[in-house]
Amino acid sequence: MTDMRIAVQIHPQHGSYDGIRRAVHRAEELGVDVLYNWDHFYPLYGGEPDANEGMHFECWTMLGAWAEQTERIKFGALVTCNSYRNPELLADMARTVDVISGGRLVFGIGSGWFEKDYDEYGYEFGTAGGRLRALDAAMPRIKERLSKLDPQPTGDLPILIGGGGEKVTLRIVAEHADIWHGFGDPSQIAHKSKVLDEWCAKVGRDPADIERSVGVQSISKGLEDADAYYDLGVREITIGLNGPDWPVDLVKPWLDWRDSKNG
Repeated sequence: MTDMRIAVQIHPQHGSYDGIRRAVHRAEELGVDVLYNWDHFYPLYGGEPDANEGMHFECWTMLGAWAEQTERIKFGALVTCNSYRNPELLADMARTVDVISGGRLVFGIGSGWFEKDYDEYGYEFGTAGGRLRALDAAMPRIKERLSKLDPQPTGDLPILIGGGGEKVTLRIVAEHADIWHGFGDPSQIAHKSKVLDEWCAKVGRDPADIERSVGVQSISKGLEDADAYYDLGVREITIGLNGPDWPVDLVKPWLDWRDSKNG
């Protein structure tokens, strides 16, 4: 059985990059297993006078810096928006960051949802269904390009797909992902995980080949549910932290809980 992992998502907003750098260093120092950012161009919350106003930094440029800054911790985007980059280019970017890091990248991807990103940067927002179809079409292209690149990725380069749509997203997860990332309380995760298992059966995939990952909305409340997530087979829990301070030390109780599960 895979060991339990605790991840931290640094929301790259409302603070300086010096602050992000310090938070990344502290996360690795404490023994956090995985570090994520997100793939947006504007803050998602907390801005004044508008929620989407304030300082913000781009995803993949930052991941390249993390590859050099860190030594042990795994890291990636939670998640890359498929809409913002050609699939072949995205595969090459991921491979390059993985090689720079010595094989520690988690390749997180999703279909996209934040309309302001699309509008302000000139991408066609379209419909949720259209964005999912684009992700479905992109995954084989990404895998094919990865197989052609020289040099090859240094690590396993696990593919994480985020989302919980039962008709399309979880089918794409069943076909292509090594890790599924979802949100919800234990009962919701249990239901989604069952649907994912059903899709695995339909596409001929062993459900045990796909790790289950959950993002919690509250550091304290999430810890109350941690044992229930673990019993459902979840092996990665992600805690989000916001700027300007990114208080990484708040995850210490989570690391203690992880250690109790891993023995």
